[in-house]
Amino acid sequence: MHSASSIKQKFLKKWIMGLQLCNSSKKNMTIMERRKAIKLSADLALASVRNYTTRWSRALVASASQNDDNQALLQHIIGSDAAKHKKASINVVANSTTSVAKKIASKKILKRSWGIRRVRKLSNGALKDPPYSIAKRLVKKRTQLLKNLVPGGESMDAISLIEETLDYMVWLRAQVDVMRSLARASERLDGK
Repeated sequence: MHSASSIKQKFLKKWIMGLQLCNSSKKNMTIMERRKAIKLSADLALASVRNYTTRWSRALVASASQNDDNQALLQHIIGSDAAKHKKASINVVANSTTSVAKKIASKKILKRSWGIRRVRKLSNGALKDPPYSIAKRLVKKRTQLLKNLVPGGESMDAISLIEETLDYMVWLRAQVDVMRSLARASERLDGK
């Protein structure tokens, strides 16, 4: 594995390449367009530095490659391997879409087969869910939230989701550190 400083340097280099391309391709950007360009170039730079070895990095590339306007940026940041990574990433998105549809269909079938779920009656006649049911729903709800936060998380099982989330958090932390350093350097230059 690379050192944290070399990872941050590679990310910064690729991110700046993407920002330069966005800046040169369109001079008069709105705030929202500029925000999207910064986020897109940061995401692609992060995926590129991660070498597309994780689901989240491939999902970021797949998401960017769905829009034709991003092709120049993809080519610029990813380089000559853009077509190969784009094809692999599109397969990831296609597989995740079909697996999500299959999961939804199987959940509906299971719910129908379970019928009415069991509940406990309290002494006053009110119904109460068993404690494990409440915990199970809470875990399920938080897992679904996590799946929505991690790129490509919709198609992952619980174990893969945790592994990918931990990896994604480490790389996002590096991204944030680089962005903060760049903001501080910019503030120092503006102050002089």
